[in-house]
Amino acid sequence: MRSTNILGTTYRFTNNFDLPADRPLIIVTNHQSMYDIPPLIWYMRKYHPKFVSKKELGKGIPSVSFNLVHGGSVLIDRNDGKSAIMEIGKLGTYIEEHKRSAVIFPEGTRSRDGHPKPFKPMGLKMLLKKAPSALIVPISINNSWKLVRFGQFPMGLGAKVRLEVQQPLENEGNLDELIQQIEASVVSGINSFK
Repeated sequence: MRSTNILGTTYRFTNNFDLPADRPLIIVTNHQSMYDIPPLIWYMRKYHPKFVSKKELGKGIPSVSFNLVHGGSVLIDRNDGKSAIMEIGKLGTYIEEHKRSAVIFPEGTRSRDGHPKPFKPMGLKMLLKKAPSALIVPISINNSWKLVRFGQFPMGLGAKVRLEVQQPLENEGNLDELIQQIEASVVSGINSFK
């Protein structure tokens, strides 16, 4: 994150809620670029976040690949839905047992212009089933897409990356309704497309 400051990038993380450290968390957020991940790791480090990530990131990226493979995250094959859901289920069981947090980007892929994409609910639904005691923490991310608006190079200048924790939600049963609530909560805080 600090290396992007030379480009004029600033980061602000807003959390007005007292999140518990003694129970699992399911962090649900929109996805605009790979620069969403370092601030989530840094600002949520107290909760030991594990990520649902595509398997392609498990090789070839110094430090990132090693941490994804050996740090408790799950690497899924997006072309094999059945095995992807099984892996996400294992992560849900892990966070339920060890009181950790899981980060999932239900859009499935990055939004390249800040406009939120519709949630794909299956992975999130599996996490909710396997970690029923988890508190759901919606987070809205704004402007990280501006770092990669031209591709990996040249990087965008002066992006004001903002992460905002929305009202946490309890898992009280009806998963379809809960997922709609989570999506509405995340989208309510996205303003980089306005």
